[in-house]
Amino acid sequence: MKKFVVQTAARTEMIDITHIVKQYIIDERVSNGFIFVFVPHTTAGVTINEGADPAVQQDIISFLDKLIPINNSFFHLEGNSDAHIKASLIGASVTLLVEDNKLILGTWQHIFLFEADGPRSRKIFISQVPLVKQ
Repeated sequence: MKKFVVQTAARTEMIDITHIVKQYIIDERVSNGFIFVFVPHTTAGVTINEGADPAVQQDIISFLDKLIPINNSFFHLEGNSDAHIKASLIGASVTLLVEDNKLILGTWQHIFLFEADGPRSRKIFISQVPLVKQ
């Protein structure tokens, strides 16, 4: 397992971390198996979505901001309840496949760190589970 740190720059943003996962596969010589990507934060998450058009990430952020506005009347006094809810909807982990030393993603798919309460320094853990041959 390896830990990576990503510095976010805005309160809410999606940062493409596909290159980090691909480099992990190279560095760890992952040939076949599963890769787990986990973000240990309650106001950040990780997701897979389109990476070719940045407007998609902006649409996701915009919709979540409309669905869960920052200035709602939340009970949590820290002022970031919207971030907790958004991160819960996005999720804290993704599981990916690796075959023949290559990350299996759809044509347009990229892996994103979702920041909902930045800017902050965020940890990303990546681990592998090799396939067992029978």
